[in-house]
Amino acid sequence: MTRLQSWLCMSTALLLTGCPDEIPAPGDTGSSMAADESERIFDMPYLLRDLDNGLRVIIVDTGYPDIVTIQIPVQTGSRNEVEPGKSGFAHFFEHMMFRGTEAYPVEEYLSLLKNAGADQNAYTTDDYTNYHITFTKADLEKIIELEADRFKNLKYTEEQFRTEALAVKGEYLKNYSNPLQKLIEVIRAASFSEHTYKHTTMGFLEDIEDMPNQLDYSQVFFDRWYRPEKAVVILAGDIDPEATFALVERYWGDWEPGTYDVDIPAEPAAAGPVYEHVEWEAPTQPWLIFAFHGPQFDPASTAMPSMDLISQIFFSESSELYQKLVIEEQLVDQFFTFFPDRKDPQLLYIAGRLMNADNAIPVRNAIIDTLVKIRTEPVGDKKLAETKSRLKYSFASQMDNSEDIGSILAAYVHFDRDPEVINTLYRTYDSLTAGDILENANAVFTDAREVLVTLSNDDALAGVANIPSIDDRVALGTSVRDADIDVLQMQSASSPLVDVSFLFNTGAAYDPPGKKGLATLTAAMITDGGSESRSIEEINQAMYPLAAGFSAQVDKEMIRLASGSVHRDNLDRWYALASDQLLSPGWREKDFERIRKQTSNAIRTNLVGNNDEELGKEMLYSYIYGADHPYGSLNLGVTDDLENITLEDVRAFYEANFTTDNLTVGLAGGYSDGFVTRLKQDLGRLPAAATPELELSEPPPINGRHAVIVEKETPAVAVSFGFPITVRRGDPDWVALWLVRSWLGEHRSSNSHLYKRIREVRGMNYGDYAYIEYFPRGMFQFHPDANLGRQQQIFQIWLRPLRNNNDAHFATRAALYEIDELFRDGMTQEDLDSTRNFLDKFVSLLMKTQSRQLGYALDSEYYGTPAFAEYVRNGLGSLTLEDVNRVIRENLQLENVKFVFITKDAGDLRDRLVTNQASAMEYNSEKPAELLSEDAVIQDLATGLTAGTVAIVAADEVFTR
Repeated sequence: MTRLQSWLCMSTALLLTGCPDEIPAPGDTGSSMAADESERIFDMPYLLRDLDNGLRVIIVDTGYPDIVTIQIPVQTGSRNEVEPGKSGFAHFFEHMMFRGTEAYPVEEYLSLLKNAGADQNAYTTDDYTNYHITFTKADLEKIIELEADRFKNLKYTEEQFRTEALAVKGEYLKNYSNPLQKLIEVIRAASFSEHTYKHTTMGFLEDIEDMPNQLDYSQVFFDRWYRPEKAVVILAGDIDPEATFALVERYWGDWEPGTYDVDIPAEPAAAGPVYEHVEWEAPTQPWLIFAFHGPQFDPASTAMPSMDLISQIFFSESSELYQKLVIEEQLVDQFFTFFPDRKDPQLLYIAGRLMNADNAIPVRNAIIDTLVKIRTEPVGDKKLAETKSRLKYSFASQMDNSEDIGSILAAYVHFDRDPEVINTLYRTYDSLTAGDILENANAVFTDAREVLVTLSNDDALAGVANIPSIDDRVALGTSVRDADIDVLQMQSASSPLVDVSFLFNTGAAYDPPGKKGLATLTAAMITDGGSESRSIEEINQAMYPLAAGFSAQVDKEMIRLASGSVHRDNLDRWYALASDQLLSPGWREKDFERIRKQTSNAIRTNLVGNNDEELGKEMLYSYIYGADHPYGSLNLGVTDDLENITLEDVRAFYEANFTTDNLTVGLAGGYSDGFVTRLKQDLGRLPAAATPELELSEPPPINGRHAVIVEKETPAVAVSFGFPITVRRGDPDWVALWLVRSWLGEHRSSNSHLYKRIREVRGMNYGDYAYIEYFPRGMFQFHPDANLGRQQQIFQIWLRPLRNNNDAHFATRAALYEIDELFRDGMTQEDLDSTRNFLDKFVSLLMKTQSRQLGYALDSEYYGTPAFAEYVRNGLGSLTLEDVNRVIRENLQLENVKFVFITKDAGDLRDRLVTNQASAMEYNSEKPAELLSEDAVIQDLATGLTAGTVAIVAADEVFTR
């Protein structure tokens, strides 16, 4: 991304906010009033007009068919929370905005969105709150009406308010298993004494716990901040601007303006350096984070734009420092910056996760050395030009769909409600000189502005607190064949972007015994180990101005090596680098050791240590399939095996599996026919032999109900359960089962049944979802990844996360209760119709980008189905209620099920499960008698587990052998 502000999208997400702090690259503008059209980074025309009440409206006809997005940024975030005891309220109120109105109560509101197949959510940041819905254009007027109604007429009961407060606390707990949450809280508290940036968007814990008592204040908050002069309505997509504006005026024109404003306390001049250490109880790797008081966002000033270039040049993956710390010396396995744009001066972060505590001082000193260099040595003209090129093409690579265009606008118009801020910013980028960067670096990276925070399992990191002075240091001055390659083409002359996927029919299921993780290491050595002619450092530097990369995704039967979106201007240069990596890997021992360590850390720290919910899901697959089944091991491998894998093993796996007979190439976008010819000739250098077809035995039978409890230090409880199914995509009953799954638990959807019964009415957790296909990384994304094709699948329920063992026990029972009702009663015609309407439109959102369209096309070839949208819509159209309920009876069951729980008190949970202990719920507000009566049944529901069918395993023992 252009601005390297995507921490929250990474597996090491900072989780600074209650919902994802979506900060895209600088993006859209299009006012016809600009003085010099040639200087416009984005020249798509837009309509900008104010209503009489002060509401600003921005409408963009993007030219992308069928899809429309509405984005409504409101100028209130945690920055505005000046009153004691009210931190986190902007985020909390974001939740309340989904509680309905008199005209459209919450159930009707959600039903209408479901019928529209809409993708809806919101997020809160330091400075603003954004509400967004992406949908098909047929529902344009109804979506505009619904949004106007809730912004004008929001209404909720005390019971709804208090219930949502429980969910917000659950969200806080969800984030808390990652030590970065605590680190950022400490950094901000240590950095600010007056300004409201002192607290994160989630707020102080004590304020979160008091939120159920703030009903009256919530109404005051709504009256103050949800006013037209503080909001923008952005509509981007397949729309007529004038006709769309007329709809906005009709439904939003009577929204009454307000008069409230607030004075944000100014932060005194920084008086650092400041040092803090965090002692973390649960096992984790140490962290070291520098933060500097940076400038506020002003696109016309060189201050913050200079910081963006500094982040790219000196701290990105192509930088000398990254190569030193991550690749060469392997002192850290994660290293990145977060330089956010904010209305007031905020912090600029430089972070590294240490391989071990002994590396703290060398890493600290290397960062300081780099900061001294930034302040004393001008950036070379070539590097400056390459970085500006990267900014330009990173921006272009994001503009491939209406939703991203709208979200980019939302991320910038919240400053002054003016899209031209983006063009101004890019003109400033273009004008930056090496002298500007030196001047601004010397203003920011000083001792006074410095904050350093470390985290480890120890009470201190020896010697780190004695920080060297930055100011004092500155003062001291081949032959080919035309191979028969299967190429799936989706050529588009109008697209400026190209997507390339090399999809190999091999994967982790082909790992031999004792070598689990071999497929993952091999794919990583191709994409992250350099080539024979270039080191990975050289490749990263060459990729840098192209805003491009080469990544790997490994599953059981598929390995995808992909470009992401590359601008067609850069396709030849990208391909020269990537094809060199694929066809002539570097096979350097130092890269192998680094990648092997990073993979092991991804298992022990990222998954087992820091991600309870994904851990539960992955454990369930291993538990169901067992060690002897090819699907029974983690794709990343097991740590003992990783230690035994050699570089020769990797090379042998490459030779046997990365062959032309195993390969399908996917191409999409604006490539030429000549590129296809060249690609086929080059790939002829791969061997032709196919890997023997994978023969899978049936999953081991499950007799009754069984559970494994993973014990680890964690504040919440994760629950997953499921069983194998015989239906896979392409089978006659798959679409019907996919519909049942969606009704029961569509991922990240508040319309699904389990979500309503467990999260909405009871406020127990953050989400409750169902799956019939492998869906990894669900904690970090809304839609499934493509190219995870499998011959066998499981039915799975994911309950995320529960506050304690009692709640986990109750929620598990509640899920079983609801599924059992589904078995007994079946779906209703109303359920079928509403879910069918949702999926008929939602399928377009699943394939909203060129990259995703290519991925689904490759999957359709694997499963032997028509194009995915056609396959789904045709299947949905022919479904009858009798079909659906037959599929439920024939494929779903609760007699033979495996459960996985993650908790800190495994013994207590085991006793609850095997003794069938009652799990009575306690609420912080009154609940309907009907719900309480249902609770009385659920709390005693037999889980069918006995002492002989429940096992306990320590977290540090999983995925080790």
